[in-house]
Amino acid sequence: MCAAAAAGGGRAAARRLGRARGAAGVSQPHSTAGILRRSSRRRKSIAIAYESAPGDGAEQGTPEPQRPRWEPRDWRQQLERIREMRRSRDAPVDEMGVQKCYDSSAPPQNKVKYIKQTTAILKQKYGGDIPRTVEELVQLPGVGPKMAHLAMTIAWDSVSGIAVDTHVHRITNRLKWVKKETRYPEETRVALEDWLPRDLWREINWLLVGFGQQTCLPVNPRCSHCLNQDLCPAAKRC
Repeated sequence: MCAAAAAGGGRAAARRLGRARGAAGVSQPHSTAGILRRSSRRRKSIAIAYESAPGDGAEQGTPEPQRPRWEPRDWRQQLERIREMRRSRDAPVDEMGVQKCYDSSAPPQNKVKYIKQTTAILKQKYGGDIPRTVEELVQLPGVGPKMAHLAMTIAWDSVSGIAVDTHVHRITNRLKWVKKETRYPEETRVALEDWLPRDLWREINWLLVGFGQQTCLPVNPRCSHCLNQDLCPAAKRC
């Protein structure tokens, strides 16, 4: 009986010692199989930084990798050369007053009708002023996205988008500033805004309209006078 009690007391003491060692961080001997099983479990719980599960990055504040943004080839150099060609500011767009700032292709009867309708709306709804948003501007008779974005820039000093007319549409397609050829100015606007830095949106209309009036003409463009003749995909090779 005494031996059994002593053995029981020894086992209890051993258990207490084991708990004490565990609390103090002292390792204890284990069987090889037990060590392998625990080691395997520990390995499975190790997180690998570059193999995070979907959503882990957002939870930990790590930004997800972004794909490189598409940009046209040589566009910065082409832009600088267009700025150089427009430095004199002597294109028709640079000298137009409001008496000439209209769409010459629109039938005269439509112009009169639109002006009368628009002035009545502005007086009734806006106190004689003009709307402050593109959404409201395009609701006015005869006003499209191009004029709405121009009005936002000129009247309210707010760059809401790129004003794309026939010149901007034609030239950006010739220079391949759009990922694929566009058929309409509004398509071109969306394509340009997808990659062109926003701080250039205000400038691009004025630059390209004048460039289109003087050099990059709709018919028989003056490629021999263009500084971009070696970079333009549409340049005539003489």
